[in-house]
Amino acid sequence: MLQRALKVAALGLSLSGLSAGVAAAETAVNFALDWKFEGPAAPWFAAVDNGHFGAEGLKVEIQAGQGSLDAIPKVATGAFQFGFADMNSIAKFLDQNPGAPITAVMIVYDKPAAAIVGRKSRGINELKDLEGRVLGAPPPDGAWSQFPALANANGLDVSKITVEPVGFPTREPMLAEGKVDAVTGFSFTSFLNTRRLGVPADDLTVLLMADYGVHYYGNAVIVNTDFARANEAAVTGFIKAAAKGWQDAAKEPQKAVEGMIPRTPASDVALETERLELALRDVVVTDYVKANGMGGIDADRYAKSIEQLKEIYEFKNAPTPELYYTDAYLPKDDSLKF
Repeated sequence: MLQRALKVAALGLSLSGLSAGVAAAETAVNFALDWKFEGPAAPWFAAVDNGHFGAEGLKVEIQAGQGSLDAIPKVATGAFQFGFADMNSIAKFLDQNPGAPITAVMIVYDKPAAAIVGRKSRGINELKDLEGRVLGAPPPDGAWSQFPALANANGLDVSKITVEPVGFPTREPMLAEGKVDAVTGFSFTSFLNTRRLGVPADDLTVLLMADYGVHYYGNAVIVNTDFARANEAAVTGFIKAAAKGWQDAAKEPQKAVEGMIPRTPASDVALETERLELALRDVVVTDYVKANGMGGIDADRYAKSIEQLKEIYEFKNAPTPELYYTDAYLPKDDSLKF
């Protein structure tokens, strides 16, 4: 009996040592979001809380951002291994900073969330109504960066539009107070924030740029390429775990948001759940994603998006789309399917 007990104890110590070894082997990485912890951030926390990152040997620290351009330099400097950023902003950054060690590895917003959100009571019912009125736009806003393509695709006379530079904190309040007639912003952010300020939903017009001739992709997971070359399995693992977090959130949006709330206790569960549901419906779980899974791109559409970007941005160097995005790290199984 004593001998058997000693064997069991030895096995327990061995397993304990193995667990400690696995925990010690976790790769710690920093992930820079584009924006603060609102509903669409919940899937990333679901991937943490539901053990998906841990299962891939990753310990992920998530930091809020201050706009669609915010994560790119953080990842390029190596301070963050991963980030969440607008695809067009990545192309521009790499054109202005040749050789910067970043690339997108997973499309998350298959359609850009960029939109015009205006008030019907201020005369905004369709795009042409912007002419002769005031448009509020934060200069670092990813939606504002896409506005020229929207204008070109729809023949808007931008000389007739008064653009008012606004800050992110004042954007929706200015719309609610009638100081501007419309704003650029992510659809699920500006719509819900303005409604929360007391503007009725039926007074708001939401014009998603992707529905008006803009071929761009939206936000993607980006990675520091120096890190990626040395940690290929970690990058694929991050993508796989992230997809599972989004799948969990799609099945139980409120549960995902409830898991995020402790990180941002001032948030409203119902509001952020609705924000997440809008993001899932409008820009994440698209027809393309339903058919092909998340993460990838359609080559023809991507080529059109680059040509459209060339209409409004003068590249210093010939565009090199293969530098902006790669599918090399996408998992080869069905883990990206919804």
